[in-house]
Amino acid sequence: MDAYTESMQRLIAALGKLPGIGRRTAERLAFYLLDADAGETAALAEALGDIKTKVGRCSQCGGMAEGDTCAICASPRRDRSRLCVVEKAKDVIHLEATGGYDGVYHVLGGLIAPMDGVGPERLDLARLERRVAGGEVQEVILALSATAEGDGTVLCVADRLQGAGLRITRLARGLPTGASLDYANTGMLADALRGRQDVGS
Repeated sequence: MDAYTESMQRLIAALGKLPGIGRRTAERLAFYLLDADAGETAALAEALGDIKTKVGRCSQCGGMAEGDTCAICASPRRDRSRLCVVEKAKDVIHLEATGGYDGVYHVLGGLIAPMDGVGPERLDLARLERRVAGGEVQEVILALSATAEGDGTVLCVADRLQGAGLRITRLARGLPTGASLDYANTGMLADALRGRQDVGS
């Protein structure tokens, strides 16, 4: 017979679904929460609820926002002539941590991955084209992972934006081939931004 109560079993099972959390770690976290005071667990429950009810997508860039527009798009200090295209909202956080970029962003929502059935129609390319067509953007920086999917997406986006009179660049290959932005440190990302290259060169 399982020594855990039904509630503990449900909590351990729920925690075990989180990325990187195995059974033993889920058990440790469950016991920590069991022993924590009620205020701490209530604050955690409220924070979990808030990310589902308050956090959405920015209407301009597709990044995270609490409200219609994210803080980056709403800031008058950002350089709107430079638009950095990333795969997911988390990549914005990594690039912002470098402190070396003051433009705005566009979140594609994924990468083209034919083996997984993900084609260009699944990405937020239509909004990207509308933003570029507005005439304010002078450079599009393709800050995508140095993987086969990332390279394929770079070529697709560059092709879609050809003829718009833009400078189209990509991050320098200071990022190892096959590397995801998730695992690049801030120094590496800052170097890649500074050394970005024209697409096709």
